[in-house]
Amino acid sequence: MRQYPLDVFLPAAGFGERLRPVTSHLPKPLLPILGMPIIERILNRLARVCDGQIAINLHWKAELLRAWAAGSPWSERIVFFPEDPILGTGGALKNAESLLSRRPFIVHNSDILLDIDFARLVEEHLSSGNTATLVTHRLPHLGNVVVDKQGQVLDVENPGASRPDPTHIADKVAYTGIAVYSPEILRFLPEGVSHATVAWVAASKAGFKVRAMDFTGAYWNDVGDPATYARGVLDALRESGETVYLGPGARCGKVEIDGYIVLESGSQIRDGARVRNCILMPGADTSGEHENTIVGPDYVISLAESDMQPSLHAAEKKRVSLGDPLFARHFRTRSAAGRGATADANSPVWSEAILVGLGGSDRRYYRVRSDGWTAVLMECRPEDPDFERHLAYTRFFAQHTVPVPALLTVDNADKRALFEDLGDTSLYSYLKLPRDHESVESMYRDVLRSLVTLHTTATAHVNECPLLEARIFDYDYLRWETTYFLDRFVTGLRKLAVENRPALDEGLHRLAQGVYASPKVVIHRDFQCQNIMVHAGGPRIIDYQGARMAPPAYDIASLLWDPYHRLDDRMRERLLAYYLDQMKADRLREFDEKSFLDSLVACRLQRHMQALGAYGFLSEVKGKKYFLKHVPEALRLLKEDVAEVRPEYPDLARLIASL
Repeated sequence: MRQYPLDVFLPAAGFGERLRPVTSHLPKPLLPILGMPIIERILNRLARVCDGQIAINLHWKAELLRAWAAGSPWSERIVFFPEDPILGTGGALKNAESLLSRRPFIVHNSDILLDIDFARLVEEHLSSGNTATLVTHRLPHLGNVVVDKQGQVLDVENPGASRPDPTHIADKVAYTGIAVYSPEILRFLPEGVSHATVAWVAASKAGFKVRAMDFTGAYWNDVGDPATYARGVLDALRESGETVYLGPGARCGKVEIDGYIVLESGSQIRDGARVRNCILMPGADTSGEHENTIVGPDYVISLAESDMQPSLHAAEKKRVSLGDPLFARHFRTRSAAGRGATADANSPVWSEAILVGLGGSDRRYYRVRSDGWTAVLMECRPEDPDFERHLAYTRFFAQHTVPVPALLTVDNADKRALFEDLGDTSLYSYLKLPRDHESVESMYRDVLRSLVTLHTTATAHVNECPLLEARIFDYDYLRWETTYFLDRFVTGLRKLAVENRPALDEGLHRLAQGVYASPKVVIHRDFQCQNIMVHAGGPRIIDYQGARMAPPAYDIASLLWDPYHRLDDRMRERLLAYYLDQMKADRLREFDEKSFLDSLVACRLQRHMQALGAYGFLSEVKGKKYFLKHVPEALRLLKEDVAEVRPEYPDLARLIASL
């Protein structure tokens, strides 16, 4: 990335009063976001664009900021400007004039999380002749910077408060706390305490270009209070595709978890604790039950359920009427009982519905809560082809003891359904915390018993579900999977040309024929650890609308050779043997162990090519970049697969070796 001749100024002197007691221990710039201080996240981006020195002003907890800087990658570039008293956003710049007067510089408040193209910002400033280029959003509730049609700043209402004047009708934008300045801006700042807005307005009135640059829609979080801090942490967690973070040096006993769990470095949860939607700060040591809280060394901050959600989830929250027929049967009775026997049963009762889930689906799932009871609302697009199938499969699987969520109510007209709430802990999240080998293997055995029920009991009765019985994992679908791999991963994500495509297709044709010829049962088709929930201590299966009639080895390949969680080879061997024993013990149908084992490597090849195709599609087309972190393990597994059958598929082996 190109670097520009700019210095950096990071205001870091403030008390962070609205964040106390958190900031009684750490200054705001050093608050961790998944192990990394906010100020470090900022500099990771700015230092790639700006080649100059980094000025930081100091006051509150100055010694901690100095210690952080000494161990940072930028220690040789950092220059401190202590303040006593604190000089304000303008006085801080004037106090650092000896450094900032040399050339253009960027100011980035050190409590701001912003996702923009900083190179574009800098280029705009340097090419425009602006004295100040302010990064702004169009947010009416915060917009107090008055601009003209060219974005020139005319005035600032309630300087320093980001509070608009509702009586003043004008074009207004919200300042984000980031700006690029040319040194002449310093001429408009007085000595001593001042606000930067003084310089904006004065320079504009003097005929200098002080322009707003609109970045509406880009991620922006001003970390000012516990709720916005929690939002920043959980946004980073969601951006990484996770619901659980365990920092270096964090310790976790045998605990029950649900929702979003963040253990920062040096924190501890003791045996027997139950935590849901919790952030443990450095030095926290806790036990017992905590829900929707930030826990520190000597404090607990309680937040609302909607505050302990990522921004996307909070933004999509909505209110639903519990009088809606979809909810009434399951919620109104409880709500009315909670209000007392004299309550009017027809009075409107509303509940907050909060978005849940992080996967690749375009569906929306919301948690609806009332009087301590919850359920999950599924909303599908009008054109969703799997809505009817999902409901039919749910009823069928539940009837034959496959552990799926209970279907509570259905609204066919609007393609909505209400399901039992299984919580937020997938097997994937469960495995993120330290677990002994015995516990992990025991959990996987429970999962395999559920899978055996699907492969045996459900299969024996599949004629009761015509939608499933007719859905065969046929040759065409198998070939679609491998074409998906070539298009979305090889040529799409990796940008590699496929050589000798006819020979490669001939090998993939034989692979599909071999898998298709194997004996078929009801399979889940995406039986990996993110589609298995851990609820009430046991596994429950979700996202099964893709179920088909296919070789059972495909599900086993998905679970025991799962790119999302690498199993110990010896544990995998024991689990595979356990599955085979369970299948052979079934009285409902004969199990052909030889055919199963003969199809296993081929099913692993199919499955891992499909997974890599999905990672390419979800990351490149859907913008869900967190799927890329699973590519190395999926590739490792695919290379192991093809190594076992290299003589049979030489062209495929050569292609996979090149990835």
